[in-house]
Amino acid sequence: MNSKALQAVVASYARSAIAAALGMYMAGHTDTKSLGMAAVGAVAGPLLRALNNKDTAFGIGASK
Repeated sequence: MNSKALQAVVASYARSAIAAALGMYMAGHTDTKSLGMAAVGAVAGPLLRALNNKDTAFGIGASK
């Protein structure tokens, strides 16, 4: 993966994490631990899919 592609992936994960934390914050949950857990949860699914070498659509197992 080249550096531009990596930057795009990282930016996508960051947007997801920020959106999840912002949604929690706007709903009134201001505890930093809860906001952090929401951010982690937002990127967990896509990250696990990217790391799955049997998934041929995305990530490690994708055709080049």
